[in-house]
Amino acid sequence: MNATRALLAAALAVTVAIPVTACGSGSSAEDGRTLNVLIGANSIYPTEQKQWFADVSAKFQQQAGAKVTFETFASPTDELTKIQTSMLSGQGPDIYALGTTFTPTAYSTGAFVDLTADQWTKIGGRDRFLPATLGISGPDATHEVGIPFTSRPFVMAYNKELLAAAGIDKPASTWDGLRQQARQLTGAGRYGLAVAYGDGFDPWKFIWAMSIQAGNPLVSDGKARLTDPVTVRAYQTYLGWLATDKVVDPAATGWKNAQAIAAFGAGKAAFLPMVSATSKVTLDKSAVAGKYGYAVMPTVPPGATTLPPGGVGATSILSGDNLVIAKYSKNQDLALRLVNMLTTAESQEAYYRTFGELPTNAELANRLVADPALAAIVDSASKSHGTPFHGGWSKAQLALVNVVVQSVPKLAAGKVDDASLNALLTQAQSEVQAALDKAK
Repeated sequence: MNATRALLAAALAVTVAIPVTACGSGSSAEDGRTLNVLIGANSIYPTEQKQWFADVSAKFQQQAGAKVTFETFASPTDELTKIQTSMLSGQGPDIYALGTTFTPTAYSTGAFVDLTADQWTKIGGRDRFLPATLGISGPDATHEVGIPFTSRPFVMAYNKELLAAAGIDKPASTWDGLRQQARQLTGAGRYGLAVAYGDGFDPWKFIWAMSIQAGNPLVSDGKARLTDPVTVRAYQTYLGWLATDKVVDPAATGWKNAQAIAAFGAGKAAFLPMVSATSKVTLDKSAVAGKYGYAVMPTVPPGATTLPPGGVGATSILSGDNLVIAKYSKNQDLALRLVNMLTTAESQEAYYRTFGELPTNAELANRLVADPALAAIVDSASKSHGTPFHGGWSKAQLALVNVVVQSVPKLAAGKVDDASLNALLTQAQSEVQAALDKAK
């Protein structure tokens, strides 16, 4: 099955409404001086993002005489649908800012520019970027579509005062140890953990981390492994924090990341796992300013005291955003000029100061390493691992999130139903294997 047919099949498998209109290259073709960019909606800093859109367009018009318009996606499903729709119609945004884990899917379509040496030169060269951020730009260094835009290694924020008052000298390095500390710190109107079960982006990352630490990468050699016992245990642990351990606010079944950050910032939780430097801008203005720190998350899977044989001590996925340029774009050179502008040290520093997104620009990143507040985040970046580079991976992470979504009603009732969980995982296993087979 060729790539187009594979993506069409995958698109039909995603039960969401597909937009019937596309924009960007159409307007570009008419005036030749407008670029359209697709980027994720920033739910933590929406006002600041709108201002950034305006600032980028104004600056680019001054530099290149061209306007930049932005459209946003609100969820990974929206993101995948937009890629599929644009590829099939041959029109849409000129540039996409994709989550790094979606780069394999984008690459597999063959619809995005495979960067040549000359094109890399036009955006400052590969040496402009931290080497680690190029790790998921393509299947190898000579076949790359993804240009690193932001780096987002995940860590855990913790309330120093609450831990000290409880006699805890540092966050645990095992998930079982973290659960015990969370129990110890729950009470008096506070919870041990702030977790956003209702977020559309992050729940699968907990499951992936615990699974790979236990030796299961979830997808290996074209085979899905979602029903592996260690992955079942990962879900039981993640959902059990709220249902059985009672260390998470019951309201968290509906929380997005912004609400989890707000709860931690108000001093209502001791730990905030799976958070990135994007939280720093908010927390430095919150009630815990000066009272919190970052630590790498546990690297020992649930039920273990040391990393088991075959386990990978991953602290985070290789996370962030890559920019990709559509082959159908009639403005590819103009797109490269915009990418060049967005990845300079100057532009990336402004982005970091506004949104807390770490830079991929090597010059700026090396300057920020000296900030002690970012030490754990830098450490996590060095211990991050990429997700499988397979065209069907995007379906896997969507399925993993869907298991959490389908579990929320029982979770809200305070229980983890093992029979229901196993049924959901069996269904997810079948759907993901089908997607992997179609993407071959």
